[in-house]
Amino acid sequence: MPDDSHEQNGHENVPSRQRRRFEGISSRAYEHPADRSALVALRKLSGFDTVFKALSGLLPERSLRLLFLSDSVRVSDQQFAHLNDMLRDACYILDLEKVPPMYVNQDPQPNAMCIGLDEPIIVVTTGLVELLDEEEMRAVIGHEVGHALSGHSVYRTILLFLTSLALKVAWIPLGNLAIMAIVTALREWFRKSELSADRAGLLVGQDLKASMRGLMKIAGGNHLHEMNVDAFLAQAEEYEAGGDLRDSVLKILNVLPRSHPFTTVRAAELKKWAESRDFQRIMDGHYPRRSEDKDTSVTDSFRESAEHYTNHVKSSKDPLMKLVTDIAGGAGDLGGRVRRGFSGFANGGSAAGGTESEGTASGGGTTTDTAEDRRPDDE
Repeated sequence: MPDDSHEQNGHENVPSRQRRRFEGISSRAYEHPADRSALVALRKLSGFDTVFKALSGLLPERSLRLLFLSDSVRVSDQQFAHLNDMLRDACYILDLEKVPPMYVNQDPQPNAMCIGLDEPIIVVTTGLVELLDEEEMRAVIGHEVGHALSGHSVYRTILLFLTSLALKVAWIPLGNLAIMAIVTALREWFRKSELSADRAGLLVGQDLKASMRGLMKIAGGNHLHEMNVDAFLAQAEEYEAGGDLRDSVLKILNVLPRSHPFTTVRAAELKKWAESRDFQRIMDGHYPRRSEDKDTSVTDSFRESAEHYTNHVKSSKDPLMKLVTDIAGGAGDLGGRVRRGFSGFANGGSAAGGTESEGTASGGGTTTDTAEDRRPDDE
């Protein structure tokens, strides 16, 4: 960690403890392959952002800014000073030149988001501030700064707007279908972007245990003495591998309305990345720089994304993914396996060879748009 001070917006900004700084780091360093390939392709389209913002001129961004300014507390040296220190630390570590404004909003639901078209703003709720300790909160703020560095705030704002619009025009069948198609596509991208931002939060906090604790609190509340990291991660393993083809379909249906991946899955993904060679190379100072972004190959990015999905399918323990792998490998009796896998739907919900009903699993895992919009952008 260099000893030199760093000035941003007139304030000296040096992290409160020894943390590695990633000068000039490109968001490509931590972006999930699926997230990165989509963003690189969009950025390579000449004038895309300009046209995108022009078409989005009706978005109430100015109204949002005025709303937070008038009815929330803006973080500064005078208000929530400890959060302000964390914000400047995060911007210093990720070398984000301009510190985005951050607001604390009165809401018991733990939540955080980074929105804005022209300039990103970060919003955290009182529920989140009260739930997390300093190191956990540092990872959350790093997560949001990662969103800002990656340019996610533009698309997140549009997702929020279209979700609201879909509710207003739900009585127009064709109009609602068209909007929901876009919303579904944006949600699929945003779920991948959350995995990217989780990695950014780890780069800022540089404390995997704190990141894990934060995710566990998001899932189970402020009861760490009742929770265990290994057991929590084991849930993700069970979720990934358990059940039959019916469960694979239910997983897809459960995740479609969500803007965030499931918490246990995020924890497992983050731990896997923290133990990877890619993470260690970043920590050793070997990472792509923003100065090199203009030379990024779209083809290479899509190739990396394709390789990621191929490896994911091959290594997945999910029954549906195993079936896809077997189809690709030419395994026999696939028709019989499919019939057996889905037989539970025909016999009242019991899997072939099992007795457990899936009615609760399918109903309990689904969340409404309104509830999901309150899910944290942090852990």
